[in-house]
Amino acid sequence: MPNFSHKSQAQQYSFERKIARNSAEFAKISEPYSSVVEETRTDKLVDSSSVHHVFLQKTGPCVEYKRHVEIPVDTSADATEETQWSLDIPWFGWIFRPLISRHIKHRHHKNRHPWWAPPQTFTAHETLVLSLLAAASMVAAFINTLFTQTVAFAADEFGVSTTGQGVAAAIVRLGIVLAIPLAILGDRIGRQRVVIALAFIAPVLASLGALAPNFAALVGTQTIARPVGLALDVAVLVILIEEMPKHGRAYGLSVLALASGFGAGFAVAALPIADLGPTAWRFVYVLALIWLAVALSLRRRLTETPRFVAHRPEPKGSRRDTSRKTGITAPRTLLVVGAVAFLVNIFVATASIFQNRYLKDVRDYSATMVALFTLSTSTPAALGLIIGGKIADINGRRRVAALCIPLGAVLVSLSFVLSSVGMWVVAIAGGIAGAIAYPALAVYRGELFPTGNRATSSFLITVAALLGGSIGLVAGGMLVDSGWSYGTVMLSFAAISLVVSVLILAFYPETANKDLEDLNPQDAHARFER
Repeated sequence: MPNFSHKSQAQQYSFERKIARNSAEFAKISEPYSSVVEETRTDKLVDSSSVHHVFLQKTGPCVEYKRHVEIPVDTSADATEETQWSLDIPWFGWIFRPLISRHIKHRHHKNRHPWWAPPQTFTAHETLVLSLLAAASMVAAFINTLFTQTVAFAADEFGVSTTGQGVAAAIVRLGIVLAIPLAILGDRIGRQRVVIALAFIAPVLASLGALAPNFAALVGTQTIARPVGLALDVAVLVILIEEMPKHGRAYGLSVLALASGFGAGFAVAALPIADLGPTAWRFVYVLALIWLAVALSLRRRLTETPRFVAHRPEPKGSRRDTSRKTGITAPRTLLVVGAVAFLVNIFVATASIFQNRYLKDVRDYSATMVALFTLSTSTPAALGLIIGGKIADINGRRRVAALCIPLGAVLVSLSFVLSSVGMWVVAIAGGIAGAIAYPALAVYRGELFPTGNRATSSFLITVAALLGGSIGLVAGGMLVDSGWSYGTVMLSFAAISLVVSVLILAFYPETANKDLEDLNPQDAHARFER
């Protein structure tokens, strides 16, 4: 259940076990553990019958933590270990609480870092913020998926042609320019206030589609709602970059990507409602109001990032009013990162839209088989996101992105060429490769820009990505209509990924394990310690 309190509503856990004197783990219990929870020994007491060791959390996701070890003086008696801890993980606690608790209970059996955990330990605050941001990512993903999934059903009610649907989709995508002022506000008044406001506004605007008297009105509501959802997504990314530790930014982004998958999946899962009648698609838009629960949670629990507070613009006209300078602080960097986003999405957007059409028209797949193919080939990518996030934080971003982007593009392109089992295999492999690259590439959108311009720059890069996707869709559609095969078009677009790799290797710095202030020297005057 969601947590709607300012204060921690942590769930309490405890675990007690006996350790035999002759067991392998007996020698370990008197020393601090260091994994998901890093311990520090705070006390050692000796009485007439026992030796007592007390360990507390030095760093870790627990709100409270204590491990007490009692070793009897009698060498024939077993030792006793009791661990008590509490976790405050709203929205996604049902996933992570069991994983963390199981690790705490059984870590004495395994001397390695669990695969699902960040490369280095997150604090309780970082864990809480990541959970809240992941919930906000679900909202953004649902809003951004809603029109795409329902437009065909709405078009049936209003008698709109396929061409009309395509024009409407283009209009909704181009509405992104309307949200640029929202990104600028994030750099002026704060990330927290913008995220909370957008989390309330986006579901309400999206739900207005249920009341649309005609197709034009539906397009109008979503032309505003979808950009607001995209602005929310960018604002969430900025908070993530500023709040996560330097060794966990890519991992945190991979968690947000997984959460976005849940949000988009909810929109897809709700689509069968549209089969109940010619106007039933409207109820899918009503479901957008469910996400107001996330907005309430954010309003009560999300705090402003320390970096924005440290860089908060001074009153206009004051001597320290340096953050109100106009223009982008790093225009060359913005140009390069924007160009990469533009080029990548020429392929990504086209592949995602063409896939269903290809399976239906060329492979004669039914709607059920299309859904099965999509689910079977995209689900394994979730593993690629976690792997990619950890690799990017441990080994660096540049090589991962430069290698996996063209590899994923070629493999996905081959799924438009091969048939039978081969088509499924290369689609799965391509999805995993692309997912591994995603955290490494996407994290640059926030890392390479100073605090005063981070939200604006990140949003402009999103605009560039959408423009690239739109051009890819138009060009790809024209090529297919002129007689090119889907495979030829996609392999041609995949070649663009080689240019992307060159740009990354030539112009992108390595940002793994570096503080944002080191990457952006203009922020050094407001460096702070966590």
